[in-house]
Amino acid sequence: MRFKKFMVLFLAVITGMSAATAPAPKPALPPAAPEPVWETQLPDFSNEGYARKVEELLVTFEAATGRRLVPGGKKKVGLKIYADSGPGMATPLALVRAVIAALERRGFEAQNIFLVGLNQLRLRMTGYLPSLVTGESTFPGHQVFVLESGKFYDPVWFYDSPLPQRFDPIFIESQTRDVPNTSTKDQDRKSFLATPLFLDADFWINLPVYTDHPMLGVNGALVNATLWNASNTARFFRSPANAPAAVAEMSAIPELRETWACTIVSLQHYQYIGGPFFNSLYAASEPLLWLSRDPVFLDALMLERINRLRKLTGFAPVSEEIRMLEFAELLGVGSTRNAPARILQVGK
Repeated sequence: MRFKKFMVLFLAVITGMSAATAPAPKPALPPAAPEPVWETQLPDFSNEGYARKVEELLVTFEAATGRRLVPGGKKKVGLKIYADSGPGMATPLALVRAVIAALERRGFEAQNIFLVGLNQLRLRMTGYLPSLVTGESTFPGHQVFVLESGKFYDPVWFYDSPLPQRFDPIFIESQTRDVPNTSTKDQDRKSFLATPLFLDADFWINLPVYTDHPMLGVNGALVNATLWNASNTARFFRSPANAPAAVAEMSAIPELRETWACTIVSLQHYQYIGGPFFNSLYAASEPLLWLSRDPVFLDALMLERINRLRKLTGFAPVSEEIRMLEFAELLGVGSTRNAPARILQVGK
């Protein structure tokens, strides 16, 4: 069994080391080739509306990239959903139904399409786990993996950094409360990666929801694939620099990127201030559906929207000191260059 250990590239930034004591920085990766965002207008937010538009996007994506979203050697596919803001700000159920139906048309069996989420209570509250009253499931035949159960972390796959758990702030504790931790200092500095998405599946699709975040700026594609897909991550919120650097580095892990087919985002609901906890007073909605292989570009587009709405309603924009997108771009995860020409309309 191979030992995987991911060291922090931004050690000097995170720990405040001087240039004399910090390790020599690794050279930046070449800039990522700009990837488009395919955009389509949803006629409505019904199951039928999503089904038609998701299929249009996937057909366009497959034709443009040459990548068929069909079963491979493992014959499994994972969907990383977001439910951690609770009811009102979770991945739309209709979107997930549409993606599942499209994958089944491409040859996946129902039992081999699994969903991955973080917290059991919020997954149940948002309809992803069966009701305790009726026992009925929204997605019968599909497994829903709850990461906070601790069952899906592999001790050989972890992200290593010098930030111990003892620095956890209170405000983010609820998002990682039930994740098992060991008492050793060595384990305390590790965040174990949830392996179903990149070890058990042929590929996986990211289905985030967007909110603002006090430490990350934008809580969306990058964060849903990284911090909310690992254990022991609350320790990164000790200072404004820690969590953004961790997100960037985790998103650059080769095995995660190689199996990450794309991100599909619905703008049915997103939040521009007060996040990540849901507040309907600051929620917005647009009938748009996006698909892209570039999570950096998607997050940048949403950050523009979040800042625009914050300014219109009298709030300060997200701090420019939050450098998550800059870090991720430096590591070759995506690109914010030439933005207008990269938004391609589908189904007009």
